[in-house]
Amino acid sequence: MAERTVRIGSSHGLHARPAKIFTQAASASGSKVTLAKGSGRPVNAASILGVISLGVNHGDYVTLTADGDNAESVLDSLVELLVTDHDE
Repeated sequence: MAERTVRIGSSHGLHARPAKIFTQAASASGSKVTLAKGSGRPVNAASILGVISLGVNHGDYVTLTADGDNAESVLDSLVELLVTDHDE
């Protein structure tokens, strides 16, 4: 299992559009990926409802975990999506 903690870059947090981009990438990765805000309970990163329910705002820290042979590369690409401001 691989894990990363990152700070959210989108100026309005993980609202519908950035959450959709992120969850689609998590789903397409083929790995089991979870996302947690702070020390909260993790949700399935491929679930848009789960991700939005976390209430992640700009500057919040989230922790991603991934299982599978390609877990590190999956996290590399997902981290890039989370630190990018999709609201520009």
